[in-house]
Amino acid sequence: MHIGMVGLGRMGGNMAERLRAGGIEVTGYDANPANSEVATLADLVAALPQPKRVVWVMVPAGAPTEAVLDQLGTLMDEGDIIIEGGNSHFEADRTNAATLAARGIGYVDVGVSGGVWGRENGYGLMAGGSAEDIATLMPIFDTLRPEGPREEGFVHAGPVGAGHYAKMVHNGIEYGLMQAYAEGYELLEARDDLIPDVGAVFAAWQRGTVVRSWLLDLMVRAIQEDPELKEISDWVDDSGEGRWTIEEAISNAVPLPVISAALFARFSSRQPSSPAMKAVAALRKQFGGHATRAAQPRA
Repeated sequence: MHIGMVGLGRMGGNMAERLRAGGIEVTGYDANPANSEVATLADLVAALPQPKRVVWVMVPAGAPTEAVLDQLGTLMDEGDIIIEGGNSHFEADRTNAATLAARGIGYVDVGVSGGVWGRENGYGLMAGGSAEDIATLMPIFDTLRPEGPREEGFVHAGPVGAGHYAKMVHNGIEYGLMQAYAEGYELLEARDDLIPDVGAVFAAWQRGTVVRSWLLDLMVRAIQEDPELKEISDWVDDSGEGRWTIEEAISNAVPLPVISAALFARFSSRQPSSPAMKAVAALRKQFGGHATRAAQPRA
């Protein structure tokens, strides 16, 4: 096969290399000319064999993705397929698919997990689209997924939108897992009189315990590189999927206390000081006479 890849950043670039290593030819386009193999999107499409040209889009969700899809829609023909592999909202997928379908162009949304390690280890893939389009693209998905049973690294989650919906929930779960490890780290650090080497404790959890995971392995790696995490800012961003997960939970009356708390913890990391906690301290002083501390600047 020969496909086009739009977006050759940390994810798209590594995915292109894994595809090439697996025998699939890739022509790549990036907005940064230094990374791009062709000058324009038109050149990218022209380089692909017909019929059923395939272009995988790996650019940031929102306006950048929409701009690329709009342009590809004018360049590609009936029977071609566009794969949207960013973290777009599943409702946007439905709109994009309908627009492209009017021109006879197929659309498949794919949630991609694996980060910067995917090139070596493979990517977890969650796809949404028609059975026909998924069947056409399976050589690509099989090359990108990890070695082993297909069902343990790839899922055709459902119709258009299902891939990004599954990835949205996946990322919400990720929020909760990361927060739990982080809180455990802080509690262990708080008892340095009892736990002199927090990193050793985390490392000991990597085999045989019920909390072992790849995220735990990455936590151990981070502590080994910077034992007290002095080089890491305590500002934690969010890319949107956690918010969408909670919005969906509210719409469907599904309780998500852990994921919600993990998202709000990220919000609190961005405050130079917490007005809410100041209010709590003030109330404790009012009703119980509890002492308050002078405000301290956030490190």
